[in-house]
Amino acid sequence: METSKIKGGEFIIKETLAKDVFIPEQWSEEQLMMKKTCEDFIEQEVSPFLDRIDLQEEGLMQSILDKAGSLGILGVSIPEELGGLGFDFVTSMLVTEIIGAGHSAAVAVSAHTGIGTLPILYYGNDAQKKKYIPKLATAEWKACYCLTEPASGSDANSGKTNAKLTPDGKHYLINGQKMWITNSGFADIFIVFAKIDDDKNLSAFIVEKSFGGITLNPEEHKMGIKGSSTRQVFFNDCKVPVENLLSERENGFKIAVNILNIGRIKLAGAAIGAAKHTISVSVKYANERIQFERPISKYGAIRYKLAEQAARTFAAESATYRASQNIEDAINSLIEGGMDEAKAKLKGIEQFAIEAAIVKVCGSEALDYVVDEGVQIYGGMGYSSEGPMDRIYRDSRINRIFEGTNEINRLLIVDMLLKRGLKGELDLLTPAKAIASELVGIPELSEPDDTLFSYEKKQIINFKKSILLIAGAAVQKLATTLSKEQEIIMNISDMIIDIYLAESTVLRVEKLIGIKGEAGYEAQLNLMRLTVDSTGNNIWINGKEALNSFAEGDELKMLLIGLKRFTKQDPFNAKAARQIVAQKIIAENKYCF
Repeated sequence: METSKIKGGEFIIKETLAKDVFIPEQWSEEQLMMKKTCEDFIEQEVSPFLDRIDLQEEGLMQSILDKAGSLGILGVSIPEELGGLGFDFVTSMLVTEIIGAGHSAAVAVSAHTGIGTLPILYYGNDAQKKKYIPKLATAEWKACYCLTEPASGSDANSGKTNAKLTPDGKHYLINGQKMWITNSGFADIFIVFAKIDDDKNLSAFIVEKSFGGITLNPEEHKMGIKGSSTRQVFFNDCKVPVENLLSERENGFKIAVNILNIGRIKLAGAAIGAAKHTISVSVKYANERIQFERPISKYGAIRYKLAEQAARTFAAESATYRASQNIEDAINSLIEGGMDEAKAKLKGIEQFAIEAAIVKVCGSEALDYVVDEGVQIYGGMGYSSEGPMDRIYRDSRINRIFEGTNEINRLLIVDMLLKRGLKGELDLLTPAKAIASELVGIPELSEPDDTLFSYEKKQIINFKKSILLIAGAAVQKLATTLSKEQEIIMNISDMIIDIYLAESTVLRVEKLIGIKGEAGYEAQLNLMRLTVDSTGNNIWINGKEALNSFAEGDELKMLLIGLKRFTKQDPFNAKAARQIVAQKIIAENKYCF
């Protein structure tokens, strides 16, 4: 496989070097200071008031946003000239991660800084940016994002909300209904998507509540994130000045898609923060809870849970910050090439839309695993609303639905990858043909290499061959009908997600040990080995299921032989590895990686 600077989705066919990824162990002093600011904010302004937040005490969430604004938390990625701190994308991800432990407050902050602010920052003209961004950065004005409608969720462009130009040509009159709108109960600014007249595609508008014609239903009663304001919003001849059209007419759907790409990777960051917090809560309880005269953290069944919680979180974190740095590098490269900064940010994020979808899925599902096992570690107290796990469990569940369901994201991963291949942006065909030739040839014998990471790197290469083998066979066999075979696409997508997680984890640990040496990092090495081992198992299961769905006879036998060759692994004592990881967490009494 070639080694060069990676484009979005290209990790499938090219090798990434450890030196080219960002790892969380590299945070600068300035970034760590920002992290501490966010940790103190959660500890002092959010955690003591969680019950009051969930009861939606009048004015409380607004005051939390005001405090976040005064600390610069809402303006991390906003340029200094517009009232922000001007930090880079990776730093904004760190802030998102730490705030992610803030339950409903995290949702309110995320909606305001992300989908509420970024459409104006990235698509607004100079006048719009100067008018709105400084006030959004301080929370003087709070924002929400109005896309979803009762009949249009995943199919966002089918929305019915309409905008018509007034006879004098000075205003648009917006009519329609939006639902599941976060922050809508107290928002001053609404980013509204509507179709102008009989347009095929949505347009976007910046709507001030003061314009009038906006009414709200009562707060929704939700399973979790009860403290976040979620209402239906009705627009009845809402009079919006023509200068508040955001970007160009019919560009709304593109805005929505690109903002969702950002939202997906940001959601992964928030999920990682929540997962780390949950692991710390779990291990503290396991160290305190005595059964049969011993803390339950002494028992193998509990240590298994703690180690698996850590392994999934560590892998998701490795993948998320790898993708974040890829985006940052792409943005900088585009700016150096002369592109406007706002456009460069959009283009850089769009280029890594596949990775954004991957980390959204793996981050949200890692969190759900972590919180479910957290409840189990707490036992009966985990099911009681008197303990912390009740809120954690309920609040986590939305993440697999937010920012496009995980099912939609899985379909998108494969769809975007194949489309880039068809456009010639990614050369998937050449390596796929090489693998087909390799299958009918005699396997090459190579000298054993027992250097650190050599085994894992070889496994990663073979796992990628497995994906290309099965995806290539599926495209060849099913052609244009593949898009309708969602179960097969899900299998392939899960293989892609697993390989990205595994490779990211290997690269992280390789870089970490390259910088700091092997001593003291036994737990991280075992986290990596656990991830690679489970990836091989998962790829075999998903690959076999996919092949059995569309191949048959001699072709099926040949493909299964190839899959088996590429997923073959050396014996590995996962129990011993988990013990090492769990003992480290138990000794530190918190998530410590």
